[in-house]
Amino acid sequence: MAHYRHAGSIPPKRHTQHRSPDGALYREELMGEEGFSSDSSLLYHRGVPSAIVDARTWELPDQSTTPNQPLLARHLKLHDLFASGDGVDVVTGRRLLLANADVRISYVVASETSPLYRNATGDECVFVEAGTGTLETVFGHLPFGPGDYLVVPRATTHRWVPDGPVRAYCIEANSHIAPPRRYLSRYGQLLEHAPYCERDLRGPTGPEVRDETDVEVFIKHRGSGPGGLAGTVHVVPQHPFDVVGWDGCLYPYAFNVADFEPITGRVHQPPPVHQVFEGSNFVICNFVPRKVDYHPLAVPVPYYHSNVDSDEVMFYVDGDYEARKGSGIGKGSVSLHPGGHSHGPQPSSIEASLGAESFDELAVMVDTFRPLELGEAGTSCDDGAYAWSWNR
Repeated sequence: MAHYRHAGSIPPKRHTQHRSPDGALYREELMGEEGFSSDSSLLYHRGVPSAIVDARTWELPDQSTTPNQPLLARHLKLHDLFASGDGVDVVTGRRLLLANADVRISYVVASETSPLYRNATGDECVFVEAGTGTLETVFGHLPFGPGDYLVVPRATTHRWVPDGPVRAYCIEANSHIAPPRRYLSRYGQLLEHAPYCERDLRGPTGPEVRDETDVEVFIKHRGSGPGGLAGTVHVVPQHPFDVVGWDGCLYPYAFNVADFEPITGRVHQPPPVHQVFEGSNFVICNFVPRKVDYHPLAVPVPYYHSNVDSDEVMFYVDGDYEARKGSGIGKGSVSLHPGGHSHGPQPSSIEASLGAESFDELAVMVDTFRPLELGEAGTSCDDGAYAWSWNR
């Protein structure tokens, strides 16, 4: 996201000496994407950002997957996965729903503060279904609440501090996550036709320096385990939140789904108008409360469509989703419509939608361009009946 910010104490010129009031030299760190060829930020540390004093293996939560065979549309009931958030944190408590080589989708209900965490495989986009708290990061802090997307760049050290139970839908990429390119000018500004703009993005507060020593950082990185992943815990001599200032165009930020301005039309608009972010080989869309089609003969619910190139994953967050009436879908449901199988509204919902002027629904959709497999959580909360619901 090429939107420049700065916070705390930085020198007038990059790559020059920057010293504390007592004369100590701060350590400059470049955090950048795609080598030295894309967005970056410069952070100024009191300590040495690469120093470690110990390391051990972190056994990741179960990342194994099974193919969606036989090929079926599926209904996953996420609210069945956790009795409560007691003893669970947003990082180590995630349970894997769906995954492929490009993206992993997990769910967690958590009440505990997470360990310090760094995802070294790709960016994360975490949607907060419910609950409030603070995302603490090396760049500063981001308060969060229901409906927030938290976009965390790869290798950002952070931790989740809930105020109480938090329900989080975690989208982990093996790439970077950004606004769709068609929304951006060639210099990175969000354009007039985009459904949100820079004013809607919340950056972190100024960095907060911590003085703790011998601190653990949990790292998810590339390896030979399931999903090509591995985990390591580094013990660092000084707390990673030792940054006195930073500037640049790479940092975590929050965007609330209520600030997404829906694009509507006289007849039904296709899913790309609902897009909010993109990664490599997948997109993220959201369906928000909105006015619907105003042609006198319009059919407001989607037409049947074949996912020739995509698997479609829809997370139903709130409201009354018009196209799924009679299928058992409700709040906390995830539907998987796999490529190679046509899908669309439940038959009874088509006639029922005629004449509707607005839809009161909130959903987050992930479309992938490679097939998804089921994680352990996806298998355990599959209702086993959704594929037959179009026959009813």
